[in-house]
Amino acid sequence: MDQKIIEILDKNEKYCSHGDTVNYADPPKVFENCDGSFLFDEKGIPYLDWQMWYSAVNFGYKNKRIADTLKKQIDTLPQLASQYLHKEKVDLAEIICKYMEDKYGVKGRVHFNVGGAQAIEDSLKVVRNHTGKTHQFAFMGGYHGRTLGASAITSSYRYRRRFGNFADRAQFIPYPYCFRCPYSMKVETCDTYCHKEFEKLFDTEYQSVWDEKAGQCEFGAFYIEPMQGTGGYIVPPKGYMKKIAESFKKSKVLLVADEIQMGVYRTGKLWSWENFDIIPDIFVFGKAITNGLNPLSGIWAKEELINPQKFPPGSTHSTFASNPLGTSVALEVMKMTEEDDFGKKVNDRGAYFLKRIQELKSRWKVVGDVSGLGLALRIELCENDGFKASRKLADRMFNEGLKGDIKIGDKTYGLVLDIGGYEKNVITLAPSLLISEEEIDLGIQLFEALLKRCGAE
Repeated sequence: MDQKIIEILDKNEKYCSHGDTVNYADPPKVFENCDGSFLFDEKGIPYLDWQMWYSAVNFGYKNKRIADTLKKQIDTLPQLASQYLHKEKVDLAEIICKYMEDKYGVKGRVHFNVGGAQAIEDSLKVVRNHTGKTHQFAFMGGYHGRTLGASAITSSYRYRRRFGNFADRAQFIPYPYCFRCPYSMKVETCDTYCHKEFEKLFDTEYQSVWDEKAGQCEFGAFYIEPMQGTGGYIVPPKGYMKKIAESFKKSKVLLVADEIQMGVYRTGKLWSWENFDIIPDIFVFGKAITNGLNPLSGIWAKEELINPQKFPPGSTHSTFASNPLGTSVALEVMKMTEEDDFGKKVNDRGAYFLKRIQELKSRWKVVGDVSGLGLALRIELCENDGFKASRKLADRMFNEGLKGDIKIGDKTYGLVLDIGGYEKNVITLAPSLLISEEEIDLGIQLFEALLKRCGAE
């Protein structure tokens, strides 16, 4: 191992908190450069990145147009307290709001923050302020962040266990995970049984959430990822999201869509909820809105939830909210998505990528469910029966890909993978939205090389 890398790892061991996710790997991987769809280690070996910083770098590493925008802003107005206005902030908010008005006829406003979890916290304030309710519904398998409020609506107890009781913990509802149906149903014949089970909560007051006489639900909102991210890039069955959104309207429960991981064309549309014939009352965005440069997040909420009389100045605050470096970059990103039939190109690349991983399924017994939407794709790794989850294989492939020693022809590569899913056996694919077909083909070769190395049949 390079002496410089040894020194970095030694310092990490002594001085850095191990409370973040860097230390999942042993030893942690060190990278020194990046470009397009690739990361590079200290030896200059390219690692094709299939997860692009958890879907934050949708437009590729070192994207020149975005980097140039950042550099220009650094030379003009790089810093400004969030109590003041600047042009990029209001222009960005206008683009997001006008999109909703022009396409869906719904007026709303945008409220900015820095990270995704902080924006989730802001959305919780909007919900509580409007409904007076402190409890929320959320999906099993859902991930919304690791601040205290976001942890309360994230299904993994692992993120809450060390921090005491969460009195406002969400009531978690099974997500329509058809490959591993929580009700052991078949999607061809179930007639969205999972939705019918949710509807039963409102049959009588004795189901614990509904007061029929008052016409009120104990829960203020339902937090959804229209297509689950950390839960394994699960695509819900056709019609499910529309049915459950109609249930919310009847019970006066707000619909909040978390677009932090799947927004900004990851699923082939600007916001993932647009694939499912629903319109949320609030949606939360972050990550790719700045392509991972100078973090910015935010929420869009309907006018009646967030107008100045309802949500007055000082209702929430962050020192770095709507920072000018972030808003300028996000403004450029939004302009890029409006050019050159961007959505169609993402869907075309996604269709090609999905076809290639479907071919993997036909060749390898261990490849179970493969599916996707746009360039959010999944490969479920299983035992040789094609169903029983194999976390062991997923973990081994993840670590082997980071060794950077896969030979393809006369070149050496690595492959950066991300693992998700309820049983941590799903390879979740979030490549650059600008990935080429040649890079997709290279990725398939690298993935099959790892399957062979790890003893898959």
